[in-house]
Amino acid sequence: MPDLLVKLYNMPKIEYEANMAAHGVKIKRAMALDKKQILEFVKSNFNPLWEHECERALFNSPSSCYIAEKDAKIIGFGCYDATALGFFGPTGVHPEAQGLGIGKALLARCLESMKEKGYGYAIIGYSTNATAFYEKIAGATIIEDSLPEQSVYSNMVGR
Repeated sequence: MPDLLVKLYNMPKIEYEANMAAHGVKIKRAMALDKKQILEFVKSNFNPLWEHECERALFNSPSSCYIAEKDAKIIGFGCYDATALGFFGPTGVHPEAQGLGIGKALLARCLESMKEKGYGYAIIGYSTNATAFYEKIAGATIIEDSLPEQSVYSNMVGR
């Protein structure tokens, strides 16, 4: 699973606001006050390691975590600058809410924030089965020779 690169300075505008409004979904920057709810959502629905990355993103200033909310419930999240600076992820949408464009909206909002922060590029680390999605939506390209065992994740305990 290679890392991907997104040229933020040359990224196409990703429209998502109208679609989210039509589905009653709000994309908003997460607040530390909502930490417990957000981390429980991540822990219950996704890779257990993502909880720690999400927590880190919540405490960046400003928070580098966005959530998707519908009917006062969290249905998705997206982070950047969690494990390493300049990296997008982790991100996830509850299975019952998939197919509405929420993942696209979270990606767009995070990449917009990274661009506003001054990044020229974003790295999508260790893309598993979503490479085609990132290529299509954000113009991501594969970073050659970017193997997980040689990435920022290689410093994890036990690797």
